[in-house]
Amino acid sequence: MKIDKLPKIFLDAAPVLDKLEEAGFEAYFVGGSVRDLILGHHIHDIDIATSAYPEEVKNLFVKTIDTGIKHGTVTVLYNGNSYEITTFRTESGYQDFRRPDHVTFVQNLSEDIKRRDFTINALAMNTRGEIIDFYDGLGDIDKQLIRAVGDPVQRFHEDALRMMRAVRFMSQLKFKLEDKTEQAILDNHLLLKNISIERIRDEFVKMGIGSNARTAFEVFLTTKLSEEVPHFAGKSKLLEVFPKLQFSPTEETSLWSIIIILLKLPNDKIHEFMRAWKNSNAMTDEVERVVSFFDILSEKTPSDYDLFKVGKTTLLNTIDVAHILGQPIDSKVLVDRYLALPIKSTDELVIDGRFLIQAGFKPGPQLGVILEEIKEKVVDGVLENNQDEISLYINKYL
Repeated sequence: MKIDKLPKIFLDAAPVLDKLEEAGFEAYFVGGSVRDLILGHHIHDIDIATSAYPEEVKNLFVKTIDTGIKHGTVTVLYNGNSYEITTFRTESGYQDFRRPDHVTFVQNLSEDIKRRDFTINALAMNTRGEIIDFYDGLGDIDKQLIRAVGDPVQRFHEDALRMMRAVRFMSQLKFKLEDKTEQAILDNHLLLKNISIERIRDEFVKMGIGSNARTAFEVFLTTKLSEEVPHFAGKSKLLEVFPKLQFSPTEETSLWSIIIILLKLPNDKIHEFMRAWKNSNAMTDEVERVVSFFDILSEKTPSDYDLFKVGKTTLLNTIDVAHILGQPIDSKVLVDRYLALPIKSTDELVIDGRFLIQAGFKPGPQLGVILEEIKEKVVDGVLENNQDEISLYINKYL
């Protein structure tokens, strides 16, 4: 196969490959960028593989960074762009089921390609647009199939995260999983416990918000990968609802909120769950707000003050979650009610604690209680948001 017209991202990088070839080395575009070119997807960045050793690459280019030189990777800075260039290599001795204990540089592209995860990622391309395909990756792209390169058991023992990558690619690419590859995941799912939760989390989120998330999530459950991640073990029956949802989340906040709701986690356990998954404090706080407001929506019509307290972002996130879960709500009414509120943040209130102290109140807990009461009255439209009206209202406390 030959690509007649290469996109700009490849044309910009072509001089880097040309320079390597002029020096007598082989050089190719490899991996996901070639796959995405064939699929017509957006290409985020490109990787280059070469027969040149790292020191030889460094000698050819003026500006380089030793980003992973132990494993053969040098970043080359060229015309304002950065390119990761990795020497052809073989790997062995994966004692941690993630990183190789030994890397051996080779001069043969086919040997380098052998170590890659899936056939659709085991493609190479030269600057003339000619595709090199040792494992029928092009055929698998046509069949929309995710298949391990060579023996899937060996591939997953080399890097157990590849099992999560398989379901992630299912979700993002809308591909199905080849039978032997799926069986190998089921047979080796226990290996996932050797992988850091940070890496698992990245793959899980990409899977969970991908365009084919429901199908991928089903495989995530049936291959028992779900048994090896925090708080999911023994919960497959609860999580089986996810593949049956009318549609899947497209935002990470909605994903975590839906998972927590499906797991029926009490609100006081949400923080523990989110921290176990190494989520940020900001993400954790927002998910707690969304789940709490979802509970309110499930039980009653929220008051204006409920809408005020959650704010626009949480309101929209909760509406998204409710729609995905099939909760019958009128989102337009809720949004219109929110937009009609007299104030939408505490900063918009014309008085504060200092105003109350100047009016004669003593500093202390009671001050906060009165301030909250005033705010609620203003939000509910009982009290106008101006100092004269509020002064008249608080006279009853003085």
